[in-house]
Amino acid sequence: MSRVLIIGAGGVGNVVAKKCAMLPEVFSEIMLASRTKSKCDKIASEIKDRTIHTAQVDADNVPELVALINEFKPAMVINVALPYQDLTIMDACLETGVHYLDTANYEPKDVAKFEYSWQWAYMDRFKEKGLMALLGCGFDPGVTGVYTAYAAKHHFDEMHYLDIVDCNAGDHGKAFATNFNPEINIREITQNGRFYENGDWVETKPLEFHKPIDYPNIGARESYLLYHEELESLVKNFPSIKRARFWMTFGQEYIKHLEVLQNVGMTSIEPIKFQGQEIIPLEFLKALLPEPSSLGENYEGETSIGCQIKGVKDGKDQTYYVWNNCSHQAAYDETGGQGVAYTTGVPAMIGAMMMLTGKWNKAGVYNVEEFDPDPFMEQLNIHGLPWHEKVGLELPHEY
Repeated sequence: MSRVLIIGAGGVGNVVAKKCAMLPEVFSEIMLASRTKSKCDKIASEIKDRTIHTAQVDADNVPELVALINEFKPAMVINVALPYQDLTIMDACLETGVHYLDTANYEPKDVAKFEYSWQWAYMDRFKEKGLMALLGCGFDPGVTGVYTAYAAKHHFDEMHYLDIVDCNAGDHGKAFATNFNPEINIREITQNGRFYENGDWVETKPLEFHKPIDYPNIGARESYLLYHEELESLVKNFPSIKRARFWMTFGQEYIKHLEVLQNVGMTSIEPIKFQGQEIIPLEFLKALLPEPSSLGENYEGETSIGCQIKGVKDGKDQTYYVWNNCSHQAAYDETGGQGVAYTTGVPAMIGAMMMLTGKWNKAGVYNVEEFDPDPFMEQLNIHGLPWHEKVGLELPHEY
């Protein structure tokens, strides 16, 4: 049994806290901390059979983080705060001697760019301290990496083509809303796309390439090529991959709103002067949009996220598709959160479980696909994200 400190009390933090609370044999004591303590207190009040400690902390402030960690003395920190805060939290973990896990890689606040280089640079420091940092343990990144590792272990001698396909077929009834932090979501979608092919990264214009993809229990949905961070680690850790791409669905209403907002400058991260103050348009837009954690109650439909892989097994061509479908309503009934938060929060809890029970245990900084996928895959079935697989089906791989 171990103490765990969860930093971040948004939609994902809500799910992580509630799922950890269901496993007292793994998570003996839980603290939930955020810049806004009232958010932590609300989540804690909804967990009836456990005492959840709460605290206020500024995750940009290393001394504050260090003081809180030293006071609570957790075995590890689960970071579900903003990606801008990954490095300060990693610094605090090194200073206090606790393990680290996050769900999204670091990106600087003033540049819409995310890559693992900043966090991979911590490898030697975590090794020297005998500490483990697990990066990107949500769904995508996270489960998609575990799926790929599982495919490599059980179904392929070599993987050649990887498509990660992500569909949200849910309806929250809002004219325009994002399923996770609006700032992060819009930055991700409006930057140039990228995919990996034959050892090089090919850059595309935002949402330039799209095609219908058929999703289980949902049907064909128009899907757009984006750059997503797990591509970087997966092609590094599975060098036989010749091409890796990430596809995500967006409804026409969402794209129409996004285009208008872009055209009038509301998605910009460049500061502007307004009535004598300096503001960032995207941060102002975030303040106007619905809080993602508020979307769950009337959210209908489901998500479908998986990996479609082509390669070779025993000298023959092989195809493999592994996926999960998650009901927004079922997620809300269990945790009070919508499906996108649920699919990120559950894997974060499972990753922490893997670390605390010693199933995944190695000093240094790692991505999820660098560990044995089998125990993680087993826990997905137990804790609300059951997976399905098909071997040998026809998978298109061209645009």
